[in-house]
Amino acid sequence: MQSELDSYDRRILALLQEDASLSSAQIAEQVGLSQSPCWRRIQRMKEEGIIRGQVTLLDRKKIGLNTQIFAEIKLNAHGRSNFTEFTEAIRGFPEVLECYVLMGAVDFMLRIVAADIEAYERFFFEKLSLVPGIQEVNSIVALSEIKSTTSLPVLR
Repeated sequence: MQSELDSYDRRILALLQEDASLSSAQIAEQVGLSQSPCWRRIQRMKEEGIIRGQVTLLDRKKIGLNTQIFAEIKLNAHGRSNFTEFTEAIRGFPEVLECYVLMGAVDFMLRIVAADIEAYERFFFEKLSLVPGIQEVNSIVALSEIKSTTSLPVLR
């Protein structure tokens, strides 16, 4: 169920998406509320699952993950019947940052990070290609990143 968000809620969310370390007092000041109502709004949005968590975002290149790969996965008929087995295997690979079920010519799209092409090759042969049910993997190496954000467009 989608919650009704007013303009205060949306501004609070926009600020938190940019800097989750802001205190409720700092947020309240920027959105024009007093601290207590602002804090209650944040708590309500946490309880409702609108705010799923607070994390620290890392620069993947500065920690040695220089290569980003998008892998299109097609399952064989047996693999489709073992959807749960496939998804659990993928969830267990820390190199896979995102996995989406698709409609169309391929079944899944993965976003994978690795130190370099050789590291991805090891991941592919030692982990990904061993997952039961995979018929085909098409790996696409990203050359550069034009836009990458975790911020949703909450302001209207």
